[in-house]
Amino acid sequence: MSADAYKPGLEGVPATQSSISFVDGKQGILEYRGISIEELAAKSNFLETAYLLIWGVLPTQEELDEFEHEIRFHRRIKYRIRDMMKCFPESGHPMDALQASAAALGLFYSRRDLENPAYIRAAVVRLLAKIPTMVAAFQLMRKGNDPVQPRDDLGYADNCLYMLSEQKPDPLAARIFDVCLTLHAEHTINASTFSAMVTASTLTDPYAIIASAVGTLGGPLHGGANEEVIAMLEEIGSVENVRPFLQQRLQSKAKIMGFGHRVYKVKDPRAIILQGLAEQLFEKFGRDQYYDIAVELENVVAEELGHRGIYPNVDYYSGLVYRKLGIPTDLFTPVFAIARVAGWLAHWKEQIEQNRIFRPTQIYTGQHNVAYTPMAERLTASL
Repeated sequence: MSADAYKPGLEGVPATQSSISFVDGKQGILEYRGISIEELAAKSNFLETAYLLIWGVLPTQEELDEFEHEIRFHRRIKYRIRDMMKCFPESGHPMDALQASAAALGLFYSRRDLENPAYIRAAVVRLLAKIPTMVAAFQLMRKGNDPVQPRDDLGYADNCLYMLSEQKPDPLAARIFDVCLTLHAEHTINASTFSAMVTASTLTDPYAIIASAVGTLGGPLHGGANEEVIAMLEEIGSVENVRPFLQQRLQSKAKIMGFGHRVYKVKDPRAIILQGLAEQLFEKFGRDQYYDIAVELENVVAEELGHRGIYPNVDYYSGLVYRKLGIPTDLFTPVFAIARVAGWLAHWKEQIEQNRIFRPTQIYTGQHNVAYTPMAERLTASL
């Protein structure tokens, strides 16, 4: 195979056919099952969107009520998983704790009955229900506190925030958090979704698939970027420092976190919605001192790099929203994972319906016919 066929990062190489989501990076379009992200953010909620992604249709009211009811009453986790989490080091990153905990679910539920619709639905319900509980449990336990039990009378987003603080959230905060989950639920074949699909193609259980995807999401070039954005804004410190900071980054050819996207060459439509959510939060609960820095940096980056199609991505404003909601910085990516479970499960279901195990090829760049060097000669050579 010619080296010309090699595409670093598989850029532009189709890996599957899918009807789950669509992106037009030049026009800034994102659709879930053909419905625009703007419409879903305004009119839907996370669990309805998850149902749409996984089963391909908007549910009837009866179907949605049943789905929500099942998830509501599967939020609790086995005490053995909770005891396992108590043994995790307090200094461990929550994404590592989540990956281990998600994999542990398979010890209890992995029968791998992939041809049984009831098994698939049960796995979907358990993962959507229990992942937020595990994220919140580790957050409290690493502080030496007992985890907060989920409340069956609260909706999905309300309960997620409640388990982190043991306080019922403000309705606006809960609604904004729900929209954030919807925005992060799916985004075609990104790194973590591809990881999930490769794992799914082996026909392993869905808990191993989600654990694999969580591990991939944790990297700073994927889900971890929103943590890095907050660190960058804190480093800049003031609006006056924005332009000197950017010039220094450009001169050193360093990455500007929260900007640029493999697909989008305009401002990420999710970033536009998230910026609006941030402004709603600031209007009611007080302005974040770093928001003005973020806006100024966006403007200056547009001046310097807009001609190269470098604009804010989904990570740029999401951290400011999460922080205003009282979510610790190192939980930003686990929150991303809570949402993206819906997309991963949608791709898992689609993959097993038309499965073929992934087995890409390579272009070999090594040597041939190399003679084996005896140990004595290797020792002599090394001296």
